[in-house]
Amino acid sequence: MNPITSSVPSAAAPQSVLTVQNLQIAFDMGSAGVQEAVRGISFSIPDQQTVALVGESGSGKSVTAMSLLQLLPDNARIHPGSQVHWAGQNLLELHGEAMRRIRGREISMVFQDPMSSLNPVQTVGDQIAEVLRIQGGMSARQARTRVLELMEEVGLPEPRARAKAYAHQLSGGQQQRAMIALAIACEPRLLIADEPTTALDVTVQRQIIDLLLRLQQTRRMSMLFISHDLNLVGELAHAVVVLRRGVIREQGPAEAIFRTPNDPYTRALLACRPGLGGAAHGGGKRLPTIEDLLEPQGGDGVMADPVADSVADPVADRLADPILQVTGLRKDYVLNSGLLWGLFGGTKIAAVQNASFTLNRGRTLGVVGESGSGKTTLGLMLTRLLANSAGEIRFAGHDLTALTASGLKPFRRRIQIIFQNPYASLNPRFTVGQILTEPLRVHQIGSSDDERETLALQWLERVGLTAQAFGKYPHEFSGGQRQRIAIARCLTMQPEILVCDECVSALDVSVQATVLNLLLDLQEAFGLTYVFISHDLAVVQFMADEILVMRQGEIVEQGPAESLYANPQHPYTQQLLAAIPRGFRDSGIQQAPAPPATPH
Repeated sequence: MNPITSSVPSAAAPQSVLTVQNLQIAFDMGSAGVQEAVRGISFSIPDQQTVALVGESGSGKSVTAMSLLQLLPDNARIHPGSQVHWAGQNLLELHGEAMRRIRGREISMVFQDPMSSLNPVQTVGDQIAEVLRIQGGMSARQARTRVLELMEEVGLPEPRARAKAYAHQLSGGQQQRAMIALAIACEPRLLIADEPTTALDVTVQRQIIDLLLRLQQTRRMSMLFISHDLNLVGELAHAVVVLRRGVIREQGPAEAIFRTPNDPYTRALLACRPGLGGAAHGGGKRLPTIEDLLEPQGGDGVMADPVADSVADPVADRLADPILQVTGLRKDYVLNSGLLWGLFGGTKIAAVQNASFTLNRGRTLGVVGESGSGKTTLGLMLTRLLANSAGEIRFAGHDLTALTASGLKPFRRRIQIIFQNPYASLNPRFTVGQILTEPLRVHQIGSSDDERETLALQWLERVGLTAQAFGKYPHEFSGGQRQRIAIARCLTMQPEILVCDECVSALDVSVQATVLNLLLDLQEAFGLTYVFISHDLAVVQFMADEILVMRQGEIVEQGPAESLYANPQHPYTQQLLAAIPRGFRDSGIQQAPAPPATPH
C-alpha cells in the first residue's frame, strides 16, 4: 500500500520513518480460546508529521501502539507475517538489548494515565534523570541540569521545586507534562501519544496539545497520536487511520477524512459527537449512535419502555416550583491541621464559596469549569456526602444542612450521584444483582428479596442491559456498560435529583452518545432533575438548560445555556469556550512537510 502523506501538495512526499505491514495480533484467553485484536492493518508514518489512530474503545488503537515497542502482555500472539519497519529493520524481530536501545531513545511513548505510569515512590526529577543516565549516557550532574531544562521546556512552573515533587503532588496537567518530559528526554525521532488528554479539562487539554505541536516542530519529530476525539485529531493530524474491531475502515489525509469521509463508520464517528453552536437539547433531540447510523433499523436499545404509567407529565414537571434552592454554600479546607496547627489555627482554603442557585424540577443544571474549580465539591455537598462549612441546601422544604444523619436518610434516596469512574464506584466483589439490590434492602424498598430482584431486573432492562448481566461482576463489562449499571443503581432508589459528576468524560464518543441519550430518555420518562458536572462544554451545552461557570470555587457566570454559549460575558467563560477543539481547520493541518525549527 501507499504511505499516508500530508494533505499539502509537494514535489516529493516525505519519507516514512515507520511502516506497519499486515499487523495481526491476537490474545490467548486460555479456555476461552483466541481473541483477535488487530487483523492485518497497514499504514505509514511520514517524517516530521502526525498520523492519528482513531476509533472506539476496543478498536485496536492502543494494542497497535504497544506492539511497536513490544509492550504487549505475555498472552499476546503476533502473526509471523507481521512487519514493523524502522530504520531498515523489523522491530517485531528485535529482542533484549537491541529493543531497549530503540525504546525510549528512538521511539518513545506518552501514556493515557500519567499517575499510573509515573513511579509513585520516586521524585519526578529522579525518574527523568534515570532515563538520561541509562539511555542518554549522562553523568549524574549532567542529568540534573538537563532535567531542569526539560521541565522548563514542557512548561512546568518552578522546575526546581517540581523536580523534587512526587507524582501525587502534581495536578493532572502537570503529571502529563512530566510524562512528556520523560518521553522526550532522549530526543526520540517518533513520539507515540496514547490518549494523552483524556479526562483533562478543556484548558489543560489545549495546553498539552499546543505543547505537543510545539515540541514536534522544534525537535522535528514524527508523532503517532491515538484518540477517540475526532475534534481533537482534526486540529493536529496530517493523516488519519480509522480503526474498528481491529480492521482499518478508512485512512488518508486529514482533510479528506474530515471533509469527505467515505466509510459509513467514519461518518458515524463524526456525527455522534455533540458540537458547539447548536441549541440546548430540548424538544426530544438525541445524538445519533454508531449503531443508529450503521444499522438504522436496529436501534440502540437505550430504553425498553421509555414511559412509566406512574410518572407525571414531564412537561408539567418542568413548570413546577423549584426543587432545589442553594444559598451561600461554602466549603473550607484547613491545611496543616495537625495538633499544633489545631491550637494556633491552620490555613483555610475555600473550595467553594458563596454558591447560590435555584433548580426547577425536570430541568438540567450544567456545572462547568477547570479541574480544581469546585465542581465536584459542590456536587458532593448537594448529596450530603461532604459537609458544608456554611450556607443552605433546601430540598422539598427542608434545609438538608441542618439535618442529622438519621434525618438525612429518607432524603439520600431522593438525591443520588453518578460518579466519573464506574469501575471504582462499583464493588468489584459484588455481582450486578448484589450491587442493585443492596440499596433496596438498606432503604427497605420492596417487601421481599424476590420483589427487589424483580425491580433490579426491570431497571437493568430500562438502561439497555439484559437479565444475563444480573449474575456477572463489574470487570466483565465495558466502560459504557458499567456506567449503565451505575445509573441503574441510582434509579432503583427512584430519585428526584441525579448529580452526574463527569459521568461520560472517560467514555468514547459512541458510548458517550448512548449514555447521554439514555439520561435524556430517563429524564423525559420520570421527570428527573439533573446537576450535570463536566469539563466538556460541548456535552454540557447538549444536556443543560441552565449553566453555572465555576472558577477557583466561585460562580463567575450563570444563565440559560443557549445565551451563555452564544454571548459569554465573563473572560473566563470566553477562555473556556476558546479552548474547545473545533475539529479540522486548514491552519492546523496544512503545514509544510518539514516544519521549521521554531515554535508556532
